[in-house]
Amino acid sequence: MTEISVTDTRTVRSFCRICTSVCGILVETAGDKVVRVRGDRDHPLSRGYTCPKGRSLPRMHHHPDRIERPLMKVDGELRPTTWEECLDDLGARLRNIIERYGPESVGVFFGSGIGMDAAGYRMAQALHAAIGTPAKFSPMTIDGTAKVLTADLVGGSPALSGRPDYDNASFVLFVGSNPVVSHGHTVAMPNPTGTLRALRERAEVWVIDPRHTETARLAGHHLAPRPGTDYAVLAYLVREILRDGADREVLSRHTQGGEILAAAVEPFTLEHAARIADVSADELAALLAGVRRAGRVAIETGTGVTMASSANVTQWLAWSLMIITGSMNQPGGAWFHPGFKNQLEAFKLPISPPEGSFGPGPRSRPETQSFLGEWPCAVLADEIRAGNIRAVLNLGGHLVAAFPDTETLVPALRDLELFATIEIIGNETTALSTHVLPTKDQLERADVSLWDFLIQRVAVQHTPAVVEPVGDRRSVWWVLAELGQRLGYQLADSRSGQVTDDTLLAEITAHARRPFGEVVSEGWVEVPREIPAPWVDGHVERMGGWRLAPRLLVDQLAALQPPAPLVLTPRRQKRHLNSQFDYLGEQPEIILHPDDAAAAGVVDSQPVTVRSTSGEITGIAKVDGTIRRGAVSIPHGHQSANVNRLTDKSQVDIVTGMVRYCGIPVSVHPE
Repeated sequence: MTEISVTDTRTVRSFCRICTSVCGILVETAGDKVVRVRGDRDHPLSRGYTCPKGRSLPRMHHHPDRIERPLMKVDGELRPTTWEECLDDLGARLRNIIERYGPESVGVFFGSGIGMDAAGYRMAQALHAAIGTPAKFSPMTIDGTAKVLTADLVGGSPALSGRPDYDNASFVLFVGSNPVVSHGHTVAMPNPTGTLRALRERAEVWVIDPRHTETARLAGHHLAPRPGTDYAVLAYLVREILRDGADREVLSRHTQGGEILAAAVEPFTLEHAARIADVSADELAALLAGVRRAGRVAIETGTGVTMASSANVTQWLAWSLMIITGSMNQPGGAWFHPGFKNQLEAFKLPISPPEGSFGPGPRSRPETQSFLGEWPCAVLADEIRAGNIRAVLNLGGHLVAAFPDTETLVPALRDLELFATIEIIGNETTALSTHVLPTKDQLERADVSLWDFLIQRVAVQHTPAVVEPVGDRRSVWWVLAELGQRLGYQLADSRSGQVTDDTLLAEITAHARRPFGEVVSEGWVEVPREIPAPWVDGHVERMGGWRLAPRLLVDQLAALQPPAPLVLTPRRQKRHLNSQFDYLGEQPEIILHPDDAAAAGVVDSQPVTVRSTSGEITGIAKVDGTIRRGAVSIPHGHQSANVNRLTDKSQVDIVTGMVRYCGIPVSVHPE
């Protein structure tokens, strides 16, 4: 990366790690002050685009509540201390718990705070493996299991990361996804407005969402079904295309279970699907006509799908529609990222069993199971209350704002013998912690883009540290390596001074497509992508074709029930992300259709309480005709209006343990 001198300031090329879009940024500093962040017009991916969150990095870095030194709870109060004292105490107490109760008594949460820290994440994986606890948690069971499950069951490997081929698509369908605000879910979209406008010029674009979202305004077509009923729309499309319009060669040579799929979707006639989704038959027919005209289709889903009780079924049917139209691994349909560091084409992917990659779950919730080696976040409070988990290592997560059933979770966290949190800004979760470990923020550390398979290019990028760390902040990898040493594990040489952020990053990228030195010198390195990719075709052939009818999903489709008359539906906001950026002033507005507001006696801009069987929250009503009747839209992550107070840890998808955030029955009451 090059430095550019501008008068008395210094400008460093970097990339933003707030979300997986990893937009290129220019960071201006003056001494130890971060003055300004703006878009890098020379960045190959984002080309000068930034969002309000990325531009607010100076405010995050200089936040008044930033944590600069280790904190340790003494007599119920967090007090500043030294790294040596904090880690010695943490290590001794954690070791004692493991000796008394075994490694399974330690829960580890891989939060978003280290999810964009390449060296920190790899060290967290090493520490978790060394401890040997099965109690691993991550945001996957908060907002993303359906996509990985579908790849596992239908595609035979959770490593199959499909995404729309926007460059060649003639028909794109966004289901429960609002990339103009979210920048995509597990598939990043930098500069979403520009991308969608360019897409509209050559493709038919549809949005399926209960609200006429910012993305829907840019699309040519919008369908507003009842929350959680997207599956009925897709089942109708699959039914009709199987009858007339499917790629017969793909069906006969590259799939299995086609007849079972056809039988499963047979009930979803035009009239039946329209009735379930509560949309007009004419709109559904128009959507089908668009699919037929295009031939190949590209479908992208978001948290509006993955947080619903119908998540697995909806994602399965989206994949099924792309498979039967011959759109998978084809230009204009979906392409599969091989990874810049992993190079999936270099070896044969293991084929998942048809019943899925599941394992034993927690003792307190025998009805649940692990998925891909992770436990559902919803079981944490029960495991603590049962005495099975005595210590939690919270690696960069705001559990109070992220985990379900807040009213049950918070007392459980207080009962822990040890609760250590890695964080950069104080919040409700750090206040509950016994040890708070302040680590470098993204401007204070060198890094590479860890989740390279989530972007639309086969590429990787590097950034140097922009400023020196404030106070006594340390790298996440150093903190975890030091903790490991106190537990008897040699994870990295954290004491000689010979190991740096960059030496660990070089190890992480040792087998990447280009040498680490080239990545550092160039900043961004990219190789061409393959569509179709022979490694994908080879994998599908080895497993006997795409699995169109996994039994788990066929059974879930048959068991789905219609939603309640008034239900919660989630959304994201431009100036807010998860539990971050409260200082940008985005309010937790509760959006209601005028008819629902009138029935509840609610008027625009007044305080309103939303209640579920688990709890209640209060926010400001926004009466807006852009949302359909029967849906109450509340954004994620606000501490003042925490939607997790409405969720129920017992209401989870029995297959994956995914918490139900969308479709929760609620009532609305004026204050």
